[in-house]
Amino acid sequence: MARSAERTLPSLTAGRSISPTLFKYLVVDTLFSFVVAFLFFFFIFFVNHLLLMAKEILTKHVPLPQVILLIVYGLPSVIAMAAPFASLMGTLMTVGRLSSDNEVLVILASGLSYRMIFIPALAVGIIISFFSFVANDILLPAGTVQFSRLYRQILVSTPALELEANSVKRFKDTIIVTGPVVGTAIDNVIILDRTSDGERRVIMAQNAELKDAGKEGLSLDLNNAFIQSSKEIVRDDYDYASCGFLRYWVPQEDLIQAAPTIGPREMSSVDLIREIAGKNTDLMDRLDQSYSKSLSQAVNLENSLRKGPSSEAWNRRENNLNVFTRESLAAREVKNDRTLLVYRLEYYKKFSIPFGALSFVFLAVSLGLFAKKSGQTVGFIFGLLISVIYWALLLGGQTLGIRFGYSPFWSMWLPNILAASIGLILGIVRIRR
Repeated sequence: MARSAERTLPSLTAGRSISPTLFKYLVVDTLFSFVVAFLFFFFIFFVNHLLLMAKEILTKHVPLPQVILLIVYGLPSVIAMAAPFASLMGTLMTVGRLSSDNEVLVILASGLSYRMIFIPALAVGIIISFFSFVANDILLPAGTVQFSRLYRQILVSTPALELEANSVKRFKDTIIVTGPVVGTAIDNVIILDRTSDGERRVIMAQNAELKDAGKEGLSLDLNNAFIQSSKEIVRDDYDYASCGFLRYWVPQEDLIQAAPTIGPREMSSVDLIREIAGKNTDLMDRLDQSYSKSLSQAVNLENSLRKGPSSEAWNRRENNLNVFTRESLAAREVKNDRTLLVYRLEYYKKFSIPFGALSFVFLAVSLGLFAKKSGQTVGFIFGLLISVIYWALLLGGQTLGIRFGYSPFWSMWLPNILAASIGLILGIVRIRR
């Protein structure tokens, strides 16, 4: 009788509305599960993204208050990433518990339909998507600006932060390659730079000592150094020297320029639209120039072929063909501007990840209705598994978009569309059972 009632009551009383008490009960239960799941994902992203960064800074003796501020400024990115996955897991846990405890059956027996379970979940999903979007589109750019500003202040006060063991560090006109580092001592140092006179220099030393020069920037005391300098144009004109001791300076201005910059991920959607428009205009100009060169070479090739073997131009036909092929390939490379693709991908990503919480609702509710026992535990496990699959699809779409030029929209939104579509199909199957 219970299964019969479950099959027939929804269709007979589909028009009955949900009571405020039941709506509040379902919303509060869903929000509680969301908070639990959010803390779980927040901890994962926090450890992977922030604590590792903070640990690297702490080893350079950066003051603890500044480290805490860096962590605070990085929180919006963690919130924006954790919220959609927490929405999936929270909804799965809530609906799974309702189903395993037969509360869904009670709701149906009281004259309500399955859609009355979707309504509170959709309400929570909309709220989570909105706040996730705010964190991703408003708080993240603001936090990144403050992060970069504070990081520059830290570089000024702690220049040693920029040099690590077995690394390559690029400054304004200087590249420093370091070997093993113990404290302030560095082994096997190579410095590539350019002087104010335009000369290129290569400086090598067996070991060096890193010193904080305060407002002057950063200094390296090089032992047993070798220097080779050459002219920019005449490479055969070079000088070399060796010395037992050499002090090399990295100015404070170069340290500040080495601080993290704001990329498309850290921009707001409005700024991204503005940047994309500018890059589109620049792309059109470069394409016009490239197409003009290709057309000019095509005309030269056609003329050399039309004049025939008796003409001197006939001997230049292979050269014209090679130049035309090269210019055509160059035009194709210009058209497939990867930088512009990255900006477009990040623009659609600004919306797809936050509103993934809304698409997850359809999938989570439908899967939760199938739970028979231990609904919360099953919901947690399935939520974690689906989160991994979703993240893999998102990274796969981003890779395909950048490397193969696939549509940025479909690359970023296809995981959401799949989640919502599978959820709707499973929901229809569950209701008809």
